[in-house]
Formats: sequence, structure tokens, C-alpha cells
Amino acid sequence: MKTKPILFLIPVLVLSFFISSGNSQTQTYPNIPTSPRAQEVIKRQKPILEKKLNELGLSYGSPIFIRAFKSSKKLELWIKGDSTFKLFKTYDICYYSGNMGPKLKQGDLQSPEGFYFVKPKQLNPNSRFHLSFNIGYPNEFDRFHKRTGSAIMIHGSCVSIGCYAMTDSKIEEIYTLADAAFRNGQPFFQVHIFPFTMTDLNVKNHRFFKWYEFWKNLKPGFDYFEKYHLVPDVLVKNGKYHFQ
Repeated sequence: MKTKPILFLIPVLVLSFFISSGNSQTQTYPNIPTSPRAQEVIKRQKPILEKKLNELGLSYGSPIFIRAFKSSKKLELWIKGDSTFKLFKTYDICYYSGNMGPKLKQGDLQSPEGFYFVKPKQLNPNSRFHLSFNIGYPNEFDRFHKRTGSAIMIHGSCVSIGCYAMTDSKIEEIYTLADAAFRNGQPFFQVHIFPFTMTDLNVKNHRFFKWYEFWKNLKPGFDYFEKYHLVPDVLVKNGKYHFQ
């Protein structure tokens, strides 16, 4: 005589699979800091950005990548397409403090250069400077070289004592796209900061500057992204950046 428990269990197991899969998917979203101010900005900016992204064949919530260049005071925001990153927009940096070269210590009023990682918890929706996120200075490279300082941000309000300051309208776009990428599952995004566009000629023309050796170490990271439009894995070994 045939029994029916197996037939009964099949839909139960299938249902359990979909329930657990759904739970697993929602659990991949990190806990994103928020505030009424950030929510108002995102609600206002989202439809505008969705339209701009669609025109470029890009999607709202896709992974992002940021590059900044001191000499030209430009910040690039890249969005991941089907396989590589595409330039979404180039923003004018309203203000940064100091000169070309890395930040060395707390209070030197110098904005850093190098390769930084931003995780969801580094968003600050309650910033005194409209909206902001901490770039993660000092990173492993900075700590190896005993560089000090903290709370280095990309933020609004166009004032800086070591940060990279944007106008409020620009930081609203950048912050909204960062928030969307995190909510869509990007665990972190990178911020690469260079003294200038690191072409062979530009680097050669700065060979007599104090920070020439440091800048030469930044160049392979710049070259990798220029060649592949993919963000390299950034490692620190024996006090130098390595890329793979």
C-alpha cells in the first residue's frame, strides 16, 4: 500500500526553500544610516537620477566608484554597467584644503590622497555639512606610515579643513547614489584620490616634486582602472600599494 507523506513533504520543502531564499536575500541588505533629511533628499533626487541613468543605459542602485583629482578639482562618479564601470558624471569639487600630496597628521589641514573604502556605516545623514560620508582615512597604508587624523569626509556646504567639499546639490546626488548602491547590496565602494590625472607625461613632469615616489606608487591603480574600467583590489604590502 502506497503512503502519502513524501507527496505531502514535497510542497512543504519547496515552500521552505522559497521562504529561506527570500529571507537570505533580504538579509544581504546592510543596515543603512538614515535621517528625515536624507529621506527627503533621496525621495526628491531618486526620480531625477533614475531618468538620467536610464538615458545612459545604467540602473539606479548599481555599484558605484569615485575618483577625485586635486589639481583640476574634479570628482568623477562611475556606475557599474553590464560588465564595466561607466562614467555617470563629473562634478566640480567646491573646495579642498592643503596642496598636492598626502595628509600626514591631525591638524595639518591637508586633504588626503590614496585609495579608500566606504562602507554603509560611514554614511552620515545627520552631517553638519548637509550630507556626508567618511572616506576611511587613515587606511592601512596611512597607518603603516604613522599618519594621523580622522573624520575625513566628502560632504556638502563648500567648506573644508581636510575634507573634500561639494555644493549641497552635488552631494545630494552623490549621497543618493551611494545610499541606493548600499541598499541594493554593494558592501563597500572605493574612493581613489589623485593629485592630478596620472598619465605618463604628467607623472614625469612631477619627478622633482617631494612626493614623486609616492605618486609613482599610486599610478598603477590609476592605470588599471583606465585600462579595464574595473576597480582593482587594493592591497598594502611593506608600506606600498599593490593592485590585482
